[in-house]
Amino acid sequence: MSESSLKEKTAKGLFWGGFSNGAQQLLNLAFGIVLGRLLDASDYGMVGMLTIFSAIASALQEGGFVSALTNRKEVCHKDYNAVFWFSMLCSIIIYILLFLAAPLIAGFYQTPELVPLSRFSFLGFVIASMSIAPRAYLFKNLKIKETTIISISSLGISGTVGILLAATGFAYWGMATQSITFVTVMTVLNFYFSRWKPKLEFDFRPIREMIGFSSKLIITNIFNIINNNLFSVLLGKFYSAREVGNFAQANKWNGMGHTLITGMINGIAQPVFTSVADDKARQLAIFRKLLRFTAFISFPAMLGLSLVSKELIVITVGAKWLPSAYILQLLCIWGAFIPIINLFSNLIISRGHSSVYMWNAIWVSILQLTAVCAMYPYGLEWMLRIFVAINIGWLFVWFGFVRREINLRLYDMLKDLSPYLLLSAALVTGTHYATRPIENLYLGMIAKIILVAGLYAFILWRLQSVIFRESIEFLLKRKRA
Repeated sequence: MSESSLKEKTAKGLFWGGFSNGAQQLLNLAFGIVLGRLLDASDYGMVGMLTIFSAIASALQEGGFVSALTNRKEVCHKDYNAVFWFSMLCSIIIYILLFLAAPLIAGFYQTPELVPLSRFSFLGFVIASMSIAPRAYLFKNLKIKETTIISISSLGISGTVGILLAATGFAYWGMATQSITFVTVMTVLNFYFSRWKPKLEFDFRPIREMIGFSSKLIITNIFNIINNNLFSVLLGKFYSAREVGNFAQANKWNGMGHTLITGMINGIAQPVFTSVADDKARQLAIFRKLLRFTAFISFPAMLGLSLVSKELIVITVGAKWLPSAYILQLLCIWGAFIPIINLFSNLIISRGHSSVYMWNAIWVSILQLTAVCAMYPYGLEWMLRIFVAINIGWLFVWFGFVRREINLRLYDMLKDLSPYLLLSAALVTGTHYATRPIENLYLGMIAKIILVAGLYAFILWRLQSVIFRESIEFLLKRKRA
């Protein structure tokens, strides 16, 4: 692929990825506000207790095949067909096991209501398993526009269903049904836009060819899930559903923030890295440019979200959720680095080193679990602080592996990240103290956003930032087109 063609595809992918995730997060925001006012923390907590089990089950049935198919130079129908039937078989087996294990899960949390709720909720990953093959086809071929339509439509329909059920008194059952609706609509639309159809042929030879790569991704995803849901499990075991709900509310807002950025980058990173895998110098140049772009977006967005956490929580979902505001502040610091860490992991995967990705996930999860459990006697605040510190520090472990692959220097990485991190941190800190006299929540939030965003853009413009200039030029070009 030529330089100009790749650049254009990458730019279009970032645009559509940004539009997709932006629209999704706006919908999540709208639905989240309504649901937050209709439901209480214990409702969120009921669903939050099951999140880790659903997520691990989904990782097992997905099997890392989307990435495995993307990494293959040549992919034909039999490859997708094998993935489809293998994923279906795995999901059915896993669902049966979880169905039988439902009383054990409810017993662990000492919450009998989780038995029927879990059996219903777990149906979601069975339905989702059918969409893995067509989703891989769309991802492999950089069909970002189609993926955008799928995501927004699924979210819009499922969110409407969730609100209607919550408003009519179904509480956490409404949230569970919302998830089922989401994966159902997404599955249908994945088939529609990919135009791919499975055949009744059960040739699993392609699975054997991919399993070495994908199995490592399965293990990786499981440990990532454990890492991301560690607090929901610990709080669900040792605290009440309300504490789980407060954490879930904070984590939801943090997730909406970093997912907007991560989704934009992930939509193009691995396919683009894979397309230039034979040219390390070109891959390094692309990686550094994406690194600068990610830092340019992620640091001001996530640190800015931390700045307005109190106002955002109270204004949107009400004062009853105020305990989640401080949790959100801490999580946003971690959230600022998540898109950057994901970019590093995408590079490693594109180089075919799923084992490196796997062992990183295993060791950081073990370290997290040990450290958080050690901090348990000191309360949630210290548990979160150590959690955030370890995750940020692990970036330098990722750097070590990337350096080995594409000769990325520490100086260059810090050069690409530091300006945006330091500028964002300085503006957020200064704005925090400058707006302290403002007592009105609405005025305070507006003032904080305007000050941080305005000064950030002005300073980058004055410093003639290349990333800032190119982003503006691309947006203006899209507008004229």
